[in-house]
Amino acid sequence: MTRLVAGLVAALLTTAPAPALAWGNTGHRMVGQEAMRALPAEIPAFLRTRQAIEDVGELSREPDRSKAAGKIHDHDRDAAHFVDLDETGRVLGGPPFLPLPTTKADYETALRAAGLDMWKAGYLPYAMIDARQQLALDFAYWRILQAAEANPKWRGHRAWYRADRLRREASILRTIGELSHYVADGSQPMHVSVHFNGWGDYPNPQGYSTARLHGPFESDLVQRRVDQREVRTHLRPLRLCDCSPEQRTTDYLRTSLAEVIPFYELEKAGGLRDDDPRGPAFATRLLAVGASELRDVVVEAWRASAGMKVGWRPVAVADVVSGKTEPYSSLYGVD
Repeated sequence: MTRLVAGLVAALLTTAPAPALAWGNTGHRMVGQEAMRALPAEIPAFLRTRQAIEDVGELSREPDRSKAAGKIHDHDRDAAHFVDLDETGRVLGGPPFLPLPTTKADYETALRAAGLDMWKAGYLPYAMIDARQQLALDFAYWRILQAAEANPKWRGHRAWYRADRLRREASILRTIGELSHYVADGSQPMHVSVHFNGWGDYPNPQGYSTARLHGPFESDLVQRRVDQREVRTHLRPLRLCDCSPEQRTTDYLRTSLAEVIPFYELEKAGGLRDDDPRGPAFATRLLAVGASELRDVVVEAWRASAGMKVGWRPVAVADVVSGKTEPYSSLYGVD
């Protein structure tokens, strides 16, 4: 579950409308595992092992599993899982989603100017971009550490380089798990819509359902009726974007928003009934979209890392890989 602690679901279902659930454990695990399984050979080998696939599948659930640590912890993170857009692409009917404000602070300022609250509107695109940028930085550190460890000229610090590389590999797995969670959230149309758990109190000329559909669709249906092997067969070919992370992220979320009406049309036509194959097919396709996007973003982060600098004072990845600069003082720290 994405916005609620599992133990509170029953109670919350009887209260006033509240943020709904996300892909359940099964869906998040599928997205993480299938994205990792589809990584191309250019990605470091430690990420293409059976263990890494399993690890990312489990770590993909972590932003939900971390709930209930405390009110401050949960309140700060809950809004990372969604963004509530209306059919015109406005956030809660207020400021337009695009162009995306440069920072989360700018986004919050725009919402407050419209009398809205970021914690109710959600900030999913920023959570996705944040994790992607962290992954690129993690990869840059790994490139440097791997090159430094292998360079015989710098064998005096080889033990430290190796130990830090292993620490960075653990960090990379966790970062990909976090990124996986938010990318998967973004593939669930109700995570980008004001109609996040039934149509809600909005004009409804088509008579779409006002029942709480979110959990039964993305958790119960997925667990019982979606075959992970089918998700795998629906992954699209690698598709890299010659654009900024902000552009790719907002394009992805807008594509997901376009699935909201088809979902409600599907439900209206009986497609979510237990005897109807259209519901599982719809969920399978969306999960494959999420896994494809995650794989693509991991590859983009890997490629971007080759041109980065890390440490203090900053050292360029290219200078370490070429043997020009030993990075020990920049990485270990000279304060």
